[in-house]
Amino acid sequence: MYKIIRKKELNPTVTLMDIDAPLIAKKAEPGQFIILRVDECGERIPLTIADFDREKGIVTIIFQIVGATTEKLNHLKEGEFIQDFVGPLGVPSHVEGLKKVAVVGGGVGCAIAYPIAKKLHALGAEVHSIVGFRNKDLVILEDEFKAVSDKLCMRTDDGSYGEKGLVTDALKELIESGEKYDEVITIGPLIMMKFVCALTKQYDIKTTVSMNPIMIDGTGMCGGCRLTVGGETKFACVDGPDFDGHLVDFDEAMARGAMYKEFEKKVHEETCNLFKKEVQ
Repeated sequence: MYKIIRKKELNPTVTLMDIDAPLIAKKAEPGQFIILRVDECGERIPLTIADFDREKGIVTIIFQIVGATTEKLNHLKEGEFIQDFVGPLGVPSHVEGLKKVAVVGGGVGCAIAYPIAKKLHALGAEVHSIVGFRNKDLVILEDEFKAVSDKLCMRTDDGSYGEKGLVTDALKELIESGEKYDEVITIGPLIMMKFVCALTKQYDIKTTVSMNPIMIDGTGMCGGCRLTVGGETKFACVDGPDFDGHLVDFDEAMARGAMYKEFEKKVHEETCNLFKKEVQ
């Protein structure tokens, strides 16, 4: 059992939790993830490690409430416990040796982009962070990004905060203004990463993406998290989650990622109704 030390609402649909998990905190690195179960009957879901404190033994997770399990997780309070919390899993992000990097995050993907930007900053790299959200109400981790970025570009789809536009617009402006990046690291919705990669390919800039496909066991045995990368089958849980964005088959990944959307929506609604009845 893993105790929830802190719980914070970042926006109406995104929650941060600090979990007491000293063994995981001791080994965790940016880019890795955990798999948790809320209770004994719960499903296994992967969540990226958003931050960690080795001294305090705390692992931070940030999740969006989109399905039944995240709904259940969000109903837990500080001081309560999560049944299972396994990790760190996956290959850490390779950031050593980079001198100047653009980190591009979209929506809740910024929770994954932040620890990478933080590590790059700690290693002495020049970090340009570009973060995008649909509107002002959904902005998360702005202060955290400011603290680890030499330059921060904020974009919102509707212009309600920062500048109006897409993260690709901001990245293109920086590149065409003369900024030279060793690498672009982008994390967010698949469609966003696809277009970031299409842009950087034009300028021949190495680009890394973090993939979060359907995942079950986290060991590569189930095959649920398979992707096509450079014409080869890869498994995000053991080969990733980071991959060369110019080699990822995004169209296939998007098709597979949408397979269970209707089912997830139905189960989420049933779970919400169950909690409403309990409150009544």
